[in-house]
Amino acid sequence: MPTRLIRCTIALLYAVAGIALAQTPDRIVFSTDWLAQAEHGGFYQAVAEGIYRKHGLDVKVEMGGPQVNGLQLAAAGRIDIAMGDALQVLAVNEQGVPLVAIAATFQKNPTVIIAHPGVTALADLKGKPIAVGAASNTTFWPWLKTQYGFDDSQKRPYGFSVQPFLADPNLSQQGFVTSEPFTIEKAGVEPKVFLLADLGYPPYSQVLIVSRDTLAKRGDALARFVQASAEGWKSYLANPAPGNALIRKANPQMTDALMAYGYRKMKEYRLVDGGDAQRHGLLSMTDAHWQSTVAFMRDAGIAKAGVDYTRAWTTALSHDTHVLP
Repeated sequence: MPTRLIRCTIALLYAVAGIALAQTPDRIVFSTDWLAQAEHGGFYQAVAEGIYRKHGLDVKVEMGGPQVNGLQLAAAGRIDIAMGDALQVLAVNEQGVPLVAIAATFQKNPTVIIAHPGVTALADLKGKPIAVGAASNTTFWPWLKTQYGFDDSQKRPYGFSVQPFLADPNLSQQGFVTSEPFTIEKAGVEPKVFLLADLGYPPYSQVLIVSRDTLAKRGDALARFVQASAEGWKSYLANPAPGNALIRKANPQMTDALMAYGYRKMKEYRLVDGGDAQRHGLLSMTDAHWQSTVAFMRDAGIAKAGVDYTRAWTTALSHDTHVLP
């Protein structure tokens, strides 16, 4: 082969290799907060429909669960993004853990109090037994005490089962609007469900959390992840079939009935596409919303003095994603 042709061939190979390298997608490892379910649908949809790839990302969605501490994994640099609750990221910042929220999946927190038929208002439950978990002591229970005058004498142990509720017509319990009411309805009881967010309980839910080091080093890839995830959620809310297929594959024990129920309740209560998303786009956050959460913590006496809570979030990556509902 002539020398000139060899040189041209080598140059072409280098050019092709350079193009391939430039197009290599950025790897993102993302852990959800529980086993795959409809509440994670937009992220699975973005994988199923190639939306992450379109934004130059290679995203691995890992399931959370009872043995997975996503925030700890994110702080240690073992994953890029963890899903958690707004109050969780505020709490770890109290302890000096350098984690920051970059987007919010749920504009409304899905926490509910579930009562038996005949209860007409949440205030009617003052002085009556309510099954709540230990974690409620630093989340919604102080809010209920402040807003409705509930007291600790009402609290009953909550074992993450609806059986005590079904057995005792005087007992109410905590839950998520997308899950526990489904099980209760299947048992033949039509529960009265109070979504605390619609009554003023402010924290975002299913927020996306990263370490400050990851934010500093991978800000561009994270911004593309937020944008692509917002597009995935818009697609999922329109037609969940592609995302649901991946959810079933990741979590074979997830039933079609529960998945359909979760999807329906997310839309009915506008968990994803309500609130700030109406103006700024899906997955967006605002400083005002975060500040209202901090104000609730101070009013309820669960905020710590001397903590700069504003370090726990940034709206730079999520504000105005332009993916409107």
